[in-house]
Amino acid sequence: MPLIIPSNSISAGGFAVDNSLRFNTGSSDYLTRTPASATDRQKFTISAWCKRGDLRTDDSTTIFSAGSTSVSDGYLVLNWDYIVGNALVVQWRDGGSNGFKRTTQVFRDVSAWYHIVVAVDTTQASNSNRMKIYVNGTQVTSFSTDTTITQNRNFLVNSTVPQRFGAQVSGGGSLFGYINAYLSEVCLIDGTQNAVTDFGEFDEDSGIWKPIDVSGLTFGTNGFYLPFENSAALGQDDSGNGNNFTVNNLTAIDQTTDTPTNNFCTLNPLILTASYTFSEGNCKLVTSGSDSTGGGIGTIGVSQGKWFWELKLLSGNMGNHTHGIISEFTNTNQSALQNKVGVTQFRNDDGGEMVKDGTQTSADYGTFSTGDIMGVALNADDNQISIYKNGSVIVSNFTISTTRGILFPLICMGINCETQCNFGNAPYAISSGNTDGNGYGNFEYAVPSGYYALNTKNLAEYG
Repeated sequence: MPLIIPSNSISAGGFAVDNSLRFNTGSSDYLTRTPASATDRQKFTISAWCKRGDLRTDDSTTIFSAGSTSVSDGYLVLNWDYIVGNALVVQWRDGGSNGFKRTTQVFRDVSAWYHIVVAVDTTQASNSNRMKIYVNGTQVTSFSTDTTITQNRNFLVNSTVPQRFGAQVSGGGSLFGYINAYLSEVCLIDGTQNAVTDFGEFDEDSGIWKPIDVSGLTFGTNGFYLPFENSAALGQDDSGNGNNFTVNNLTAIDQTTDTPTNNFCTLNPLILTASYTFSEGNCKLVTSGSDSTGGGIGTIGVSQGKWFWELKLLSGNMGNHTHGIISEFTNTNQSALQNKVGVTQFRNDDGGEMVKDGTQTSADYGTFSTGDIMGVALNADDNQISIYKNGSVIVSNFTISTTRGILFPLICMGINCETQCNFGNAPYAISSGNTDGNGYGNFEYAVPSGYYALNTKNLAEYG
């Protein structure tokens, strides 16, 4: 099993980012704003933190775009490009000609936060200085496609056409390229080609690129700062300019605390063992087709500490739900993960039973119905797992598989099932609201004493 270490996985002191916004492709989520007047179209800087949800193979996914009602009228787009293996691309068009900056480097880590900066000044004498692209504090200098930008060129950023996050306009005037990702600390600086160090810094201990407070920057007339802190107004501009964005299909549920300074566990679509559809920032899984039972595996694994997460079980056949933990040593190249060594699960069938290393060990704990919430409490210190049903423990301190090493959450389902996962940022409404002992996460039921949400701040303390 591949172990992905998130690029921004080490908790660091200093400035803390409180919120991000979760965009979902399936519900066509995006933000839009049309400036009342045009300002500087030659000098501007876009800065955004992005945690990817999926690696699309059928369409590019849009971080930012500026364009009117048709691509023939011109555009500028910043996106993840599926054509060249998930490279980062800035593409522009006007007057019938296209231009590209497409990175040679590709970006396929769905567990990490990427910081992206596009800093533009087309008045520069050197073409290489007219558009600078940075990822995690380092300037990108290798491009598979690198179109010359003419001096003093005007882009559509800061013009009187829609400026969008999460979608772009097609040739026919409709929107497409909706993103499945988290965005955080989104900024536009109008009139300045900023240095990347205006938005972040390298941590002196870990060397990881991290955000800094940008609220004191000079944003310019059409500039904005979107921290996504107001759940009732997710497009609120906190720059002082009042350049608020209109919210499309995003709700308060999409405001999360999964951020560049506290990265939460989600599920990893790069490890596939069945026909799964991942959505809602990799917190929702749906199965279809005829594949036998496979699994979705968490992006954060642990070897010590006590950890808690919740699962909302939704399915036409509730007996197809089998959830728990999986060892880093387990072979995931085949399906039927409930039969694998290194897997410890609760199987919602035959009266409710625990399965370890492919063997049923006990039965009749009770089963879950559609809409019930399963709590999973992993005690990696004592090699035990407990299972909760709607807040009440039904399996207490069950001894897990002796094949362990690093342990990961496992969501295991047969065909025609759905599970919504809550590692602290549920994709569904929470009626009560409970945090762990450090104040992290938003859970439906009380977190067991001494157990913590799977995020990087807790890992730094207990992992």
